[in-house]
Amino acid sequence: MAQQLLVDLYGCDPDVLNDAERVASVARDIVHRIGSSIVEELVHQFDPIGVTYIAVITTSHISIHTWPEFGYVALDVFSCAEDVPEAIVMAAVRAFGASERRVRSAERTVGRTPNAL
Repeated sequence: MAQQLLVDLYGCDPDVLNDAERVASVARDIVHRIGSSIVEELVHQFDPIGVTYIAVITTSHISIHTWPEFGYVALDVFSCAEDVPEAIVMAAVRAFGASERRVRSAERTVGRTPNAL
């Protein structure tokens, strides 16, 4: 079993969202909190604004996309670890200064199930 967590954060600090190193630092903290390690990462600072962070981690992947002009962050964590803790959502809320959040979670079955097509 794996879990995919989709987090939308609103009302975030535009200065933080436009700082590639701070976005990467938040992602690294989340990876640490789920007990995983980074295999490879990419951080891209867009011109004039915005950051995308993507990492392959030992338990799957994490991505963060920022829109400073809207105060918006899209965070995606996919992990085959047993649990992706709610604490990572709160850590992201604090780090990005979000005033609102929307969290969706999906369980994903790794491997074939008897009913798979």
